[in-house]
Amino acid sequence: MTHLTTCLWFDGQAEPAARFYVSLFPDAKLGRISPRLPGVPGPSDVLTVEFELMGQAFLGLNGGPQFKFDEAISFQIPCETQAEIDRYWEALTADGGQPGPCGWCKDRFGVSWQVIPAILPKLMSGAKAAEVAQAFMQMGKFDIAALEKAAA
Repeated sequence: MTHLTTCLWFDGQAEPAARFYVSLFPDAKLGRISPRLPGVPGPSDVLTVEFELMGQAFLGLNGGPQFKFDEAISFQIPCETQAEIDRYWEALTADGGQPGPCGWCKDRFGVSWQVIPAILPKLMSGAKAAEVAQAFMQMGKFDIAALEKAAA
């Protein structure tokens, strides 16, 4: 059976990005690193890097400066605990990453992430969904205790 692979276009940073992501996620795997072939132009000696995060296949492509990441595409990381949210948030916003509103952030490679509590869909479907939404609209990094308080 075939599966989808998410291809991320980098400007020479595919291998460092893949190594960073694999170090961040449990059970992540770094796969084949393919060199750029002679005569094929590009920003790096590496053409592609295969990796897997949380069971999802990725391919990092060193394509050049033509395309940049933006918030139109992001990856959600559902977190069970506040410690997990804190760990991902700190790692993704470090070394040039950028915190954003409502659990969104960008890593140092420009990729957008949503570091969210796994319980958020349940809180948003309850009677106090509006209060929960109002609470998280004021947050950068999510605070599970504050969201649960708003839902109470």
